[in-house]
Amino acid sequence: MKKVVFSQQAPAPIGPYSQAILVGNMLFVSGQIALKDGQMIQDSIENETHQVMKNVGAVLEAAEMSFANIVKTSIFVKDLNNFQKINEVYGSYFAENPPARETVEVSRLPKDANVEISCIAIK
Repeated sequence: MKKVVFSQQAPAPIGPYSQAILVGNMLFVSGQIALKDGQMIQDSIENETHQVMKNVGAVLEAAEMSFANIVKTSIFVKDLNNFQKINEVYGSYFAENPPARETVEVSRLPKDANVEISCIAIK
């Protein structure tokens, strides 16, 4: 049976989807962008990526998990030239044993975000 996971600390969905779905011990977190209090954080790619990771963290916390529970991430970026900066911020959230992942350049993201990250976590 699936359970919807919702955090008031992360942006509400902007479409017909849930922030995350818990099935058994697996959590599927929808793509998070740098929305904070209804506003996009885009003053720098580093700050934007930190906000994305904070939003992911809030959803994980609502499911009583942390970044250590993540086994797989997907990173979508508008400009792969930002990869190094995004990677540095992203990496700071994983002290050891980082998850599997892919990073893909896309032409456009919701709210004209520069980076979006989704993940799968296991309790």
